[in-house]
Amino acid sequence: MAQTPPTDVSEPAPRPRSLHPWRDKFCVAFRGIVFGVRGQSSFSVHLAFAALVPVAATVLRCDAVEWCLLLGCVGLVLSAELVNSAIETLFRGLDGKARERVWPCLDMAAGAVLVASLTAVVIGLIIFAPKLAAWLGVG
Repeated sequence: MAQTPPTDVSEPAPRPRSLHPWRDKFCVAFRGIVFGVRGQSSFSVHLAFAALVPVAATVLRCDAVEWCLLLGCVGLVLSAELVNSAIETLFRGLDGKARERVWPCLDMAAGAVLVASLTAVVIGLIIFAPKLAAWLGVG
């Protein structure tokens, strides 16, 4: 059965169905992570701190629930940063009039990263501070 050409020129033709849809979805997702890591210096900062979390959790002997909370915070912050990067990328592709209308989206996305980061810091302090104090023999 032959496909009919699209009637509306503004809409792209549908992509042919892949033989490996799940593998393709993972490839696209990983490519998006790579774009996010390479394109944003702030992502690198978050990634550096994220790398310290498992080291500190191991040294301070966190239990399973604490590990889950810490890794959930890392995932939350990195996800928020990826969404922020995606919105920034879209914004750069807009014309001047559109940018004037949607610039608050950039601030909201940055605010989401800030909220996620501050939440992660507070949870990290709640978990790590008492353990660090006991490890150092303070208090």
